[in-house]
Amino acid sequence: MGMLQRFEMRLEHAVSGAFAKAFRSAVQPVELAAALQREVDNSAQILSRNRRLVPNTFHIELSPMDYDRLSPYQETLTTELIEMLREHADEQHYVFAGQVTIDLSEQEDLVTGRFRVRSSATASVQGGSKAPETQAGSRRATVEVNGSRHAITDDGLVVGRGAEADLRINDPGISRRHAEFRLDGRQVKVADLGSTNGTLVDGHKIRETTVRDGATVRLGNTDIVVRVGDA
Repeated sequence: MGMLQRFEMRLEHAVSGAFAKAFRSAVQPVELAAALQREVDNSAQILSRNRRLVPNTFHIELSPMDYDRLSPYQETLTTELIEMLREHADEQHYVFAGQVTIDLSEQEDLVTGRFRVRSSATASVQGGSKAPETQAGSRRATVEVNGSRHAITDDGLVVGRGAEADLRINDPGISRRHAEFRLDGRQVKVADLGSTNGTLVDGHKIRETTVRDGATVRLGNTDIVVRVGDA
């Protein structure tokens, strides 16, 4: 039995006959499952010979009619879709960037039966000091990653995947101790700590450099934005 058939059987069992009635709309759950599989296949990035990184955050955009019919079952539907994606990832030796999430939204420009899947690799972030923000002279300095800001303290901020890092990012492309942000008077500097994949600042590989406000520092598959503003 194929993966998509197993998905359909689990879904029908989970909600009994209610799904059969709700899913007479043009968009079928198996179509969403197949589209998610294609999305991860097309987005896979090689990490090593047997490991490829794939997105972990998925947004499914539906027409108003399809959304109205599917949204009452969103929790069950997304749970089964996530389980299907995990099975697919195991078979293909994929590695998710972080916790897998799926949400549904309504889009007025879509007609019944049409949908879109958008995805991104969003690594989970732990640690770091969020408040109060550290003062660099009369300036405050933070780094912004995946929607959250973390202060660069007087002792510096080591970013990596391991427990010894101050700011831990669950990105397979990031080393255990990847890079360090530190204050230098009124400026912020970033230094690579001998990482496997290197550190990029605004697209350029660096060993150590001063970074401006708004600079993008890329570690693995994660972008970190430096913020230096008036206190």
